[in-house]
Amino acid sequence: MFRNAAVGAARLTGRRFQSTTVNPVMSHAEETFGKLQEPAQREEVKRLSEIMKADWHKVSIENKRAIFYATYGPHNRRRPRSKPGDNWKVFFGVVGTIAVSVTISTLVRNSVPKPHTMTKEWQEMSNEYAREHNINPISGISSEGYKGKGFVQNS
Repeated sequence: MFRNAAVGAARLTGRRFQSTTVNPVMSHAEETFGKLQEPAQREEVKRLSEIMKADWHKVSIENKRAIFYATYGPHNRRRPRSKPGDNWKVFFGVVGTIAVSVTISTLVRNSVPKPHTMTKEWQEMSNEYAREHNINPISGISSEGYKGKGFVQNS
């Protein structure tokens, strides 16, 4: 039984299959297809589509690779839109935009004078008013034993 299998395998190795006799339409498709002009690429795709109509088991490996690359490879519309180094441009653009917006915000905020209600005297008078009128007597400034700052903020 093993002898018959070994003899059968020896016969198969000397045989040439049909898929190896077909000349590949495009060898090294990854290197050559992207360099072709657009009309030549269309012709190659037509040739490859004719090969695809045949029995798939009889198509050579080179032709299968060429078909795959022509269909899904990074060329024409499938070419990546971003180039190397574009990520850094985007990063520095975003950082620059944030820096400009923070600078403008700081300049505007510092150029406008503070309202009179933000002075320490006003806030202390607000504390006295809250105690006199018994504002928030349960847990706020008018409650017994209150030790907070009330309306006074760091200024």
